[in-house]
Amino acid sequence: MNAADTPAPVATADSDWGPLSALPGHPLMWVLIGSELAVFGLALLGYAGARARDPLGFALAQDNLDRLAGVANTALLLASGFFAALANRAAHAGEAAPARGWLAAAALLGLGFLGVKGFEYSGEIAAGHDIDSSPFFTLYFLVTGFHALHVVLGLIILGIVARLATPAAVETGTAFWHMVDLIWLVVFPCLYLMR
Repeated sequence: MNAADTPAPVATADSDWGPLSALPGHPLMWVLIGSELAVFGLALLGYAGARARDPLGFALAQDNLDRLAGVANTALLLASGFFAALANRAAHAGEAAPARGWLAAAALLGLGFLGVKGFEYSGEIAAGHDIDSSPFFTLYFLVTGFHALHVVLGLIILGIVARLATPAAVETGTAFWHMVDLIWLVVFPCLYLMR
């Protein structure tokens, strides 16, 4: 067997990932989180630029949003993040069953978020606001829809790590879930509140 036939080493969480090695969970999750934060950051910069070109049009369109639904979704994700943190604590204490329970609670609140978002979307569409209505609603549906897809992915990840319930798995999965929370905490004021 020559050097060309030798398989490359497989990266593991124990490998030296430089500064990523000190972060909780698997370092590859942090690569994903960093890339997702960059994508959302660029989307919100695009939103800010479009809003700067038409502040009155954006303000008038923004007045059609259901701010109460936005507040409810913020509360749901914050509570869900708290339950995810409790799951992480339980997993590190070697308590797999409670960790699974907290992950299930976090996921239920994530489903609640999607339910409220679906209710909100249906109201907006019934009022005649869709992705083609205005530049505001184009960006609103793109940003919040992309975030909703991340909630769905986060729910899948929570389901996978709940089955494993190991400290490393739960820590990795909840890191992604906290990223979903963090993004919403930036998206909500930008789209619903800022004038």
